[in-house]
Amino acid sequence: MLTDKMQNLGLDGCLLVQLLLLWTLTNASDSRVNLFAPEAVTLEEHCKAQITITSSLPSNQSTVIVLNVTYSSKSNYSSIITLPEQVLLPADLTSISFNVTALGVGQVTTHLQSNNTEQQHSLTVKICFLVVHSEALSVISQVIGWIYFVAWSVSFYPQAWENWKRKSVVGLNFDFLALNLTGFFAYSVFNIGLFWVKYIKEEFLQKNPNGINPVSANDVFFSLHALLLCLVYICQAAIYERGGQKISRLTLFLLVVGWMFALVSLFVAVAKQITWLDYLYYFSYIKLAVTLIKYVPQAYMNYIRKSTVGWSIGNVLLDFTGGTFSILQMILESYNNDEWRLIFGDPTKFGLGLFSVAFDIIFLVQHYCLYRRSPLYEAVTQDD
Repeated sequence: MLTDKMQNLGLDGCLLVQLLLLWTLTNASDSRVNLFAPEAVTLEEHCKAQITITSSLPSNQSTVIVLNVTYSSKSNYSSIITLPEQVLLPADLTSISFNVTALGVGQVTTHLQSNNTEQQHSLTVKICFLVVHSEALSVISQVIGWIYFVAWSVSFYPQAWENWKRKSVVGLNFDFLALNLTGFFAYSVFNIGLFWVKYIKEEFLQKNPNGINPVSANDVFFSLHALLLCLVYICQAAIYERGGQKISRLTLFLLVVGWMFALVSLFVAVAKQITWLDYLYYFSYIKLAVTLIKYVPQAYMNYIRKSTVGWSIGNVLLDFTGGTFSILQMILESYNNDEWRLIFGDPTKFGLGLFSVAFDIIFLVQHYCLYRRSPLYEAVTQDD
């Protein structure tokens, strides 16, 4: 009996020692010092700003923080911005500030390195300095971005309203519906991954050192909203009069090819033969391909029927507005950053705007010029 109690006490003692060791290691890892700084700083030409670096805990010794420039959009980063080579964080302080001056348009990326051994295990801290021609243009660009988001988003409602009012989807091409649903699903996957998934965002920054993410918040919410309204169209097509319409074999074949491409690419990405960023770009290419062809069946149907009845012109007008503003925003951003490659940094967004505007012009010509709606009856004279 006594021996069993001694053994139990021994086991309890070992367990207690293990718990103490685990607690000590946990607290040791939590006590490490981490540096914090703004990830991105936007400045206007010839303006100054004050940047603050913060330490999670005060140190017992003074810390030298080196600003190591890892990328510059110009050969000499000093022509873009003036930066101190290093700053000193005194002992017992948790923050230090330094001044920077913007000289010319461009981008400079710096990584912070510390001589404090307690900070050697901290995560890499990066500051991206972006110098633009005008901060006012940046604001205007953001406003334009939300305008096209609203115009493109609202453009889905006139068609849904017309379907509900007529209790019919006759005149709305089913090939267009199927392609549109696939396209916006692919576009949503691309936008969500590049805007919200941290791992993929890091891949993008490694592949594109300029670090300007082409996907913004309005792109994400627009694609998700469009996907939802496409599902509404599908539901309406299932319950309203459709006049014997169905998806053509050619469209079904194209959809199968597109989804097989996405599936095979998924296995290739899992096998690490391509990066997940490349896989997302494949989705964007699917959306771009859909945008190229999705309007063709509707335009052809209007031509065969010699009518645009059932195809909402309100949808076309708003879509035209959204596409125009989308292209305008990309042009303004490219000028403001002196980076015209931004237009092609997101080929899906640029192609979506360009081809939408082109087909909207065709639909406007069909509606207002070629196939103007005939009167439902004609007045007759008494003699007739």
